[in-house]
Amino acid sequence: MHNKIYSHICHMNIGSCFLSQGKLSFPASSNIRVPREVRIGCVSRHVKAVMRKKSGTSNNNPNKAQNAKAIVIVKRSGGGGLLTNLVRDGVEGIEELVGKTLILELVSNELDSKTNLEKKTIKGDAHKTEEKEDEVYYEATFELPTEFGKVGAVLVENEHHNEMFLKSIVFDGFPDGPVHLTCDSWVQPKYDNPVKRVFFTDKSYLPSQTPSGLRRLREEELELLRGNGEGERKSSDRIYDYDVYNDLGDPDSNINLKRPVLGGSKQYPYPRRCRTGREHTDSDPSSEKRSLDFYVPRDETFSDVKQSQFTMSTISSGLSAILESLDAILTDQNLGFRSFEDIDTIYKEGFKLPPLKGNGLNFLQRTVPRLIEAANDSQNLLRFDTPETLKNEEFARETLAGVNPYSIQLVKEWPLRSKLESQIYGPPESAITREVIEPHILGYGTIEEAIKEKKLYMLDYHDLLLPYVSKVREIEGTTLYGSRTLFFLTKQGTLKPLAIELTRPPIDGKPQWKQVFTPASYSISHSTNLWLWRLAKAHVLAHDAGVHELINHWLRTHAVMEPFVVATNRQLSVMHPIYKLLHPHLTYTLAINSLAREILINGNGIIEKSFSPNKYSMELSSAAYDQLWRFDLQALPNDLIDRGIAVVDPNAPHGLKLTIEDYPFANDGLLIWDAIKQWITEYVNHYYPTPSIIESDQELQPWWTEIRTVGHGDKSEEPWWPNLKTPKDLIDIITTIAWTASAHHAAVNFTQYTYGGYFPNRPNIVRTKIPTEDPSKEEWETFLNNPEQTLLESFPSQIQATTMMLVFNILSYHSPDEEYIGQYLKPSWAEDPTIKASFERFNGRLKEIEGIIDSRNADCNMKNRHGVGVVPYEQMKPFSGPGITGKGIPYSVSI
Repeated sequence: MHNKIYSHICHMNIGSCFLSQGKLSFPASSNIRVPREVRIGCVSRHVKAVMRKKSGTSNNNPNKAQNAKAIVIVKRSGGGGLLTNLVRDGVEGIEELVGKTLILELVSNELDSKTNLEKKTIKGDAHKTEEKEDEVYYEATFELPTEFGKVGAVLVENEHHNEMFLKSIVFDGFPDGPVHLTCDSWVQPKYDNPVKRVFFTDKSYLPSQTPSGLRRLREEELELLRGNGEGERKSSDRIYDYDVYNDLGDPDSNINLKRPVLGGSKQYPYPRRCRTGREHTDSDPSSEKRSLDFYVPRDETFSDVKQSQFTMSTISSGLSAILESLDAILTDQNLGFRSFEDIDTIYKEGFKLPPLKGNGLNFLQRTVPRLIEAANDSQNLLRFDTPETLKNEEFARETLAGVNPYSIQLVKEWPLRSKLESQIYGPPESAITREVIEPHILGYGTIEEAIKEKKLYMLDYHDLLLPYVSKVREIEGTTLYGSRTLFFLTKQGTLKPLAIELTRPPIDGKPQWKQVFTPASYSISHSTNLWLWRLAKAHVLAHDAGVHELINHWLRTHAVMEPFVVATNRQLSVMHPIYKLLHPHLTYTLAINSLAREILINGNGIIEKSFSPNKYSMELSSAAYDQLWRFDLQALPNDLIDRGIAVVDPNAPHGLKLTIEDYPFANDGLLIWDAIKQWITEYVNHYYPTPSIIESDQELQPWWTEIRTVGHGDKSEEPWWPNLKTPKDLIDIITTIAWTASAHHAAVNFTQYTYGGYFPNRPNIVRTKIPTEDPSKEEWETFLNNPEQTLLESFPSQIQATTMMLVFNILSYHSPDEEYIGQYLKPSWAEDPTIKASFERFNGRLKEIEGIIDSRNADCNMKNRHGVGVVPYEQMKPFSGPGITGKGIPYSVSI
């Protein structure tokens, strides 16, 4: 009868049956009678159905049994509108009505002592019992023979026709107390995927400690996650595999959108991404076709809360609609700003947008509601908050406390020389001479003395950028130089800019050109030099913005973390203690990276159109990966030592002495680094008391091998990769991964709008060469007569500026469901009293660090983080509320 009811409903209009006074009614013509044992329950929000079925006789032996009850919590998906949810809930209720449930099979920890085989599983049907807000509760009862032993895992089969997000399963009724299984996973209908899902209890096991009854399931689950490397992935898949970056271009739509494949070659080495398996393009067999949605394993997709703000299709279509509306206003893509007053108007008055097409208005209202203001029924106002005003003297301070604190380095030798081939790029000697510098290093007679006392510092983008200058200059609307910027450390502990050198290699038959610009000069008038200094500084800031976004942000956090995500899911079982330790640091990274490949770093995407290297942006990040990236130097102490910012000192805090004492990022970052390392040290030592356990771990060793030889395979032969033989090795490796995903990313991400939103302070692109480079008489006269206009013409166009203001705003935003390091105890950590106590100490230390940072920001002696107009440094404060706060360290690279 139940099947007859279900069959009838599936073939009729949803409106032809209805609820009346708690009873399910059908048209008279249907000849369907509802059994008495079936009742329908209703709630106010949606139509729900709960089956109350007379209990039958258990198949289990009642003479030797213990009773247990399972409570299953399923998270209701928030996707879709009211009608979609109503229909979905109605179908789910009808499926319950006709016996469609979640089928649970309990798996014993133990093998059968007589047969040495796995014990027979115990089955039970879980039926819906109640709903609370966005959660649906299911219950099942079991009678377990006493010889069954402890429950080690549960096999789940979804009989519904929709996927379900399983949050957790809890068993009550066992002598040792409740048994918890944290699932947090999508379970597909058995009609789409007949393989039963396995979920293990929250207890951690090294491979050698795996209970005998679970070993096969542990191995088979990893095999399923690895896949076979064939075919195109579907959105419901859970397969993790590797591929190169071969989907950035779109040559089939336009041959000019062909982009080199990054990864897998000596010319373009790169970390690997998650494999999608799409067909290759017709125009370029090495490139994949770009589909509408980029595959990520199902459990890597954004949560409903985060997805409402950052769903790939929403951002893509929403930004497209907004930019299309801006195009209607800003008809000239290259149109700049006529005056600084015009720039300020954006922040004071905003843009009046015509009616937004498609998803544009909805995107703004849901993603960045603070930016949109309804003007009337037909128009909306795009308004940007005015960021903190960054004065000219902030130029040096931001190298220590701004959005890119990773580039400043100590000058260790003199004279400055390029390491590039002189036959191609011209004379290697820098034009920054002692005659330029020595008059301005007060208290130090010579450059050599200043270098010895560690008083000279530099932003060095010369050799990194110079090979791209000629190629970039072939593109209309942008330009590029190699650059060096020199700073002097004053007695007050602040940096003072001394000189900027811009270099152009030989080009178009012209020899190498280079020039030094200083804040003050005696060779030309003060006013002219002031404007040239501003222009040179704009170029350097654009270089710094590009290095920040493409290298210190995208490459060193997003791109390099992706292989760790893939390898961890392929090689470490969810039962593995290191998987449980790492998992929070891997959340949403694949999802945000796929979004970046879709609309940010793709050919003719937002990054290419908005930064100086243009179509060579990702190629530049490949060069940086080749020349600069080393895993061992991603550890903060090693990074500081490598840049000359710190020296080893066993008697100093953190074992390091900073050469710039008031370096906010380094000072606060070392507090976070030590806290993370202490937590990881206690965790690792608990599970690995001896080196032999590390070396014999059959999952851990392949995990580390795969990261080095496949995920970062283009650097597999590098000698700096650490060995994995001792607990200390593992502690250092895991601490570096955790730091990269959390604090490194937080330091370079969440103040992007604060420092980059007002683009005259930090232009992301400079579009014209500096007037002193081979000027014609007319160009020079134009500059002398109207230097402000020359500067304005070099700035981003109106469309470029507005686009990046919007993007920076989005990327600087904390989601309401953000998970911050050390904030909440994970269920698996709570299972072990030792780990729980370690986490509580970690949490307590992070709260102490928040107070330390507050006190540092209030210290008037710390001039790089305190003073009139100085933005307090809060990027390393662990916790934050939602929105643009400039603080908070999420566990993972998730935006």
